[in-house]
Amino acid sequence: MQFDPNELEHTAVYKLLTGTIIPRPIGWISSVSENGINNLAPFSYFNAVGDDPPHVMFSTGRGNDSNKDTLNNVLATKQFVVNMVTEELVEQMNMTAQAVHSDIDEFELAGVTPIASQKVKPMRVKESPITLECELVHHYFLEGHKHGGACVVIGRIVMMHFDENVLLDNYKINLENYRPVSRLAGSHYAKIGELFSVKRN
Repeated sequence: MQFDPNELEHTAVYKLLTGTIIPRPIGWISSVSENGINNLAPFSYFNAVGDDPPHVMFSTGRGNDSNKDTLNNVLATKQFVVNMVTEELVEQMNMTAQAVHSDIDEFELAGVTPIASQKVKPMRVKESPITLECELVHHYFLEGHKHGGACVVIGRIVMMHFDENVLLDNYKINLENYRPVSRLAGSHYAKIGELFSVKRN
């Protein structure tokens, strides 16, 4: 079968896309409002986009032509933090996926501990073994949308935090201790499964 996305319902496009492009890493983004309210929300449209210098991206949907709190905060302060999600943090992460009033502090809602960053104002999640402090360098609103669209946010990593137990020699990551989770479709998530190696020719 073949589908023209312009002729499909938006929900169908979403299901096909999120069920096909898997697994997706989860960027648990913390930000802070201009009034000092902490915000914490997960985004599975997230990835690294370069290492020289290091940059990451996340994309946030815009329901009813309105921005989510995360996007408003990042555009106002030009800063955010990526907190990586592990198996131990799935329930807390899921709690912050719900839509709540902008005055609600999602750190308190999820029962996670905010700790100060070194170079940016947004707090980091203490329980996350890897956190990345970022400064906004670019954002782009997708054009031609029918349902509010989305905004792609690119940030430069200005400070990286790693728990010692997720590090191996020579800056490699200990996957057995890290235990990250990824996003699939619907309510499904995935753990790291069977590993295999393929050497480059």
